[in-house]
Amino acid sequence: MPNDASKSGFLSEKDLKGQPGVPSSERRKKGPVAVIECIEEIPCNPCESSCKVDAIEVGSNIINLPKLYEDRCIGCLTCVAICPGQAIFVVDESLPDNKAAVTMPYEYLPLPEKGVTVTALDRAGKELGDAVVTAVRQSKRNDQTAVITIEVPREWSMRARSFKLKT
Repeated sequence: MPNDASKSGFLSEKDLKGQPGVPSSERRKKGPVAVIECIEEIPCNPCESSCKVDAIEVGSNIINLPKLYEDRCIGCLTCVAICPGQAIFVVDESLPDNKAAVTMPYEYLPLPEKGVTVTALDRAGKELGDAVVTAVRQSKRNDQTAVITIEVPREWSMRARSFKLKT
């Protein structure tokens, strides 16, 4: 099925509508939950095999798109770092003051520090505005993708997918 990403190089919100890995807005408001933005049918299943609560299913045909069982997901972040396509995020819209947390893979150096203000970017790399880094997680062995959480206005929770450090 052709999608906007095949022409533009990035996903649109339209591409994600009805995808089996995207949780409902009701679930996102209950706390952290994975958002699987995988739309390519390629042989891959580390998200399924790493999920300790069976919240992600690819199935025996590993070119299936991952399906998220949103009621099972506990937002543990394991799938974020393990996804080779960097296509999984964790969104938490339960924060007070109309804020949300977006956790994402990050493979650049230097890593940001907790508390620093960064510029949130959408899927196309367009600036959304200021965001605050609330967590920085990296394997002690430094051989895995770092996982960074930023706090953004809730209206950006399904748009903010990267950030850049302020210079």
